[in-house]
Amino acid sequence: MNNTIKTDVLIAGCGCSGLYMAMNLPADKKILMITKSDCESSDSFLAQGGICVLRDDEDYEGYFEDTMRAGHYENRKESVDIMIRSSQEIIHDLIEYGVDFAKKDGNLAFTREGAHSTSRILFHEDITGKEISSKLLAQVRNRSNITIMENTTMLDIIEKDNTCYGIIAAGENDTLYAITAPYTLWACGGIGGLYTHSTNYRQLTGDALAIALNHNIELEHPDYIQIHPTLSLIHI
Repeated sequence: MNNTIKTDVLIAGCGCSGLYMAMNLPADKKILMITKSDCESSDSFLAQGGICVLRDDEDYEGYFEDTMRAGHYENRKESVDIMIRSSQEIIHDLIEYGVDFAKKDGNLAFTREGAHSTSRILFHEDITGKEISSKLLAQVRNRSNITIMENTTMLDIIEKDNTCYGIIAAGENDTLYAITAPYTLWACGGIGGLYTHSTNYRQLTGDALAIALNHNIELEHPDYIQIHPTLSLIHI
């Protein structure tokens, strides 16, 4: 394949997860990000409500129990613990990146959402996802070591002897690329676009899940599917 691109780190996906990941990688690494559409067309931009955070040390047990109960106690406990304990640091990072969470009397304002037994949700109006995603994207675009390829679709991984060496991707005009990297990271979004009726972007078709299955990569709870954002239907 003539179109070969070499990079230090490849990130498939430009939503919140991919953008935040890119911002937290070493600045001396050459990072390439790809997205199937333009950067603004990710469900991260559509998310409304807010983002949960550990209020203080006394909040840990309640936060943990709320999360486990919402997941019918099938959650991976180690992952839940990491999510909770890292939440304050992540929120601090987001504020440093310019995210403007709502405040009351000069302090962060907390609200309460489904499954939470207390108010531990930070928000920005009713467009929290857009606020976080747009500020992260602006920061990423200012990093000279990060390149974004829009309208580029991951078709498969380059794999040998259980080791991933990069991906095969299709760009604009169906141009094929072999993108090689010592580290390939997936932040590929969900599968909402597969459904006839969904507020998700149509390009979210679970490509990474399909590729994983084709390469015998173990998936955990693939039958648990949550589609966001939700919406209200008004019948007239």
